Amino acid sequence: MSAGERPTRARRVAVVGLHGGHWYGPGAEAALRSADLLVGSARQHADLAHAHLIGAPVELWGKVHELVDLCADRPLRGEQVCVLASGDPGFFGIVRVLAARLGADALEVHPAPSSVALAFARAAMPWDDAVVATCHGRPLESAVRAVLDQPKVAVLVSRDNTPEALGAALVGAGCDDRNVWVCSHLGEPDEAVHRTDLVGLAGGTFDPLSVVLLVAPDAEVAPTAGTGWGRDHATFEHRAGLVTKAEVRAVVLGKLDLPPSGVVWDVGAGSGSVAVEVARLAPALRVFAVERDTEACEQIRRNARGTTVRVVEGEAPAVLDELPDPDRVFVGGGGVDVLDAVLGRVRRGAAVVATYAVLDAAVAAAARLGSLVQVQLSRGVPIGPEGRLRLAAENPVFVAWGAP
Repeated sequence: MSAGERPTRARRVAVVGLHGGHWYGPGAEAALRSADLLVGSARQHADLAHAHLIGAPVELWGKVHELVDLCADRPLRGEQVCVLASGDPGFFGIVRVLAARLGADALEVHPAPSSVALAFARAAMPWDDAVVATCHGRPLESAVRAVLDQPKVAVLVSRDNTPEALGAALVGAGCDDRNVWVCSHLGEPDEAVHRTDLVGLAGGTFDPLSVVLLVAPDAEVAPTAGTGWGRDHATFEHRAGLVTKAEVRAVVLGKLDLPPSGVVWDVGAGSGSVAVEVARLAPALRVFAVERDTEACEQIRRNARGTTVRVVEGEAPAVLDELPDPDRVFVGGGGVDVLDAVLGRVRRGAAVVATYAVLDAAVAAAARLGSLVQVQLSRGVPIGPEGRLRLAAENPVFVAWGAP
């Protein structure tokens, strides 16, 4: 560089999301029309032929290291680089890689709708309560686990983990019934949407670059009413009063202090009322309802329709070995030995809440957890023909809690 020559200031790299050769917004159009280099796939360049852009087409899509090197070098020479992407490049896209190398300040991002948003739009379904999993560079098992645990999941499949492979893995894992949409080339002229079920997914032949929606039949439409807190126990199917009463449940939920994500156990779940309310209050939690009675497990499944609750049938504490370590635990049955097993498994910072009907067990639990309260309820019941009420006392419930 000569003495009088000023250093060249690096230009920002534009990243523009496309669908079928269409961009979204004036900023994206300006970035495309002012670019010296248009970096994308052969298909993307062909789709943009109608726009008569002046930038030189560069086919580096799929060669990530070369693409990043070009984006780091050419702007230093004063050239304007525009990277072509599919959909929203910040959603499992190239923005993550470019920002890690160049820094976010070096990027100018113009997204299109994501493929997941388009897939749920084709199914005419809200997706603010959905979980998204990807098989791009990640094992198929992680997507399978997400579908087993959640009622509404979108999976970004790949050439290595195809829609059929996902279907076969879910069938092999004993996944419950799911409605399935396989959405390919979304926003493109050859877009295709196939509606099927798990058996059809496993036995079909689909484009490997697709979005697969897997939705439990009762979860297609998210509930519009409030989630509820301490819902009346009459709203839960239960046997012979084996349900945590609404007022006690409200105390339990408060003491659990639910995090936005993590693992929750409801041990000795009975009707599953606590597990169901946990899942409604914090849908991103992985909630396990543990119950030894087969009939009660079926009731829990019915009570839990449309939620993330996973029913685990078996005797605690032995059955707990199958579960991931918890962040929150409610022990509604099983005694102090079950509580001790729970305390040996909880993660750092966990909260544990346990309820008991007898004082000696409650005192033993409080010695381990630190806090104890008695919940004493009296309900108004009709007396006489004039609509008067009297109070009928219920048996007290002891609630022990703490952060071991």
